[in-house]
Amino acid sequence: MPPGKQGKRIMSRVGKKPISLPSGVTVTVKEGELEVKGPKGMLISPIPEGISFSQEDGVLTAERKDEKSSAVHGLARALANNAVVGVTEGFSVQMDVVGVGYKADIQGNKLVFALGYSHPVEYQLPQGIEATAERLPAKSGIQQYQTTITLKGIDKQKLGQVASELARLRKPDAYKGKGIRYSDRYYRLKQGKTAA
Repeated sequence: MPPGKQGKRIMSRVGKKPISLPSGVTVTVKEGELEVKGPKGMLISPIPEGISFSQEDGVLTAERKDEKSSAVHGLARALANNAVVGVTEGFSVQMDVVGVGYKADIQGNKLVFALGYSHPVEYQLPQGIEATAERLPAKSGIQQYQTTITLKGIDKQKLGQVASELARLRKPDAYKGKGIRYSDRYYRLKQGKTAA
């Protein structure tokens, strides 16, 4: 089967999968967007052109108007599902600060880092994103581990953006892994030069 056709088939399968709405979640279908409300707040999910949503008996379903819309069918369903999960359970991302002398403090709604620069680095958390910083004993096996930042929020896209921006403040170096790293990722470190 040609790769293109196979991709469309997979995408439509994702798009057709219904979304169960937990108790306490209400979805309002508007022009070009879904308004999703739940215990943790409210989110707006865009509806791509050519896609429509319907709900019945606590189940939300994405439908496409024609085959041209098959490419965004799965995307529309995934965005709507993320909104439902976000307003009920929320999302979280953990990041490790690694390096001797490196640290992260939370001051109000901003993070203040010491990352080996001549000055502290401040990062303002956007509305809807919360952070905690603590040293976890389970991470003691990481060389030069200092602390773990846990980011929480209901908007998965915004949470991912914040994590990405934090990771760029001090990218892990290739030899010791010093920097700000995603906790759930494996980092392969290079061997340092040894004396002859």
